[in-house]
Amino acid sequence: MTLRDALAETSARILRRDAETLLAHVLGRPRAWLLAHPEEELEAAQAETFLGLAARRAMGEPLQYLTGVQEFYGLSLRVTPEVLIPRPETEHLVEAVLLWATQFHDGRMLRIADVGTGSGAIAIALATHLAGVALVAIDQSEGALAVAEENAHALGCRERITFLRNDLLKDLSSALPHYPPFDAIVSNPPYIPLGDAATMQIEVVQHEPHSALFAGDDGLAIYQRLIPQAHAALRSCGLLAMEIGFGQRAALEELLADWSNVRFVDDYAGIPRIVLAERV
Repeated sequence: MTLRDALAETSARILRRDAETLLAHVLGRPRAWLLAHPEEELEAAQAETFLGLAARRAMGEPLQYLTGVQEFYGLSLRVTPEVLIPRPETEHLVEAVLLWATQFHDGRMLRIADVGTGSGAIAIALATHLAGVALVAIDQSEGALAVAEENAHALGCRERITFLRNDLLKDLSSALPHYPPFDAIVSNPPYIPLGDAATMQIEVVQHEPHSALFAGDDGLAIYQRLIPQAHAALRSCGLLAMEIGFGQRAALEELLADWSNVRFVDDYAGIPRIVLAERV
């Protein structure tokens, strides 16, 4: 079977670009190489692996789980079904924190917590782009923390991130007894109402971890717990930065009524995607 034949056989069932990505993954070659060598013969084992992956993709399994890789903020992250696949929208959260850090930094070490770290995407992006920062990456899932720690090691920032299995910021003083208050707490928490599951893509609902997606009937359950916990864990004037869902701005304004300088950052579609607030 040639590369051309392999792509032709699978492109009727999955997107051509997905087929090319899977074939490039199996061969360990860039997609451009496939296009330049359409007559290259696949070994039998390679063809079997590729066709198996294509069949799984046709059944709705996310491409990122099949290849084990997702790009985020210029970084190549390993992803597994233990973690939510990082979305481009979450890059707005990283950008907002980086901008805040640039304006705030006074030369001392910044201490930042990433709550619900998942693959470690946010913590690793911040560690990569901020000098003089110490991070705590928190998740309740042991499997997610293992993936995050592996990513941090691969990307050369493991020594600046402490990985902690914990329920949000609950009883944090006992988990980190010598840790000072944080300068910033950042989170992309679950925020989808349970009722929305019926209208979502099958590949998301059936394959990504529900604990990283859904947050009660109104999508606010994690915010309602995290916001008061963050207030207790931040220093005076410390920053809380969170991703939010569609239509949640008014609810977050109410939940953050006792905070100062509450502001929102829109995504490229003009939808409020990030909320920033400072501890009074």
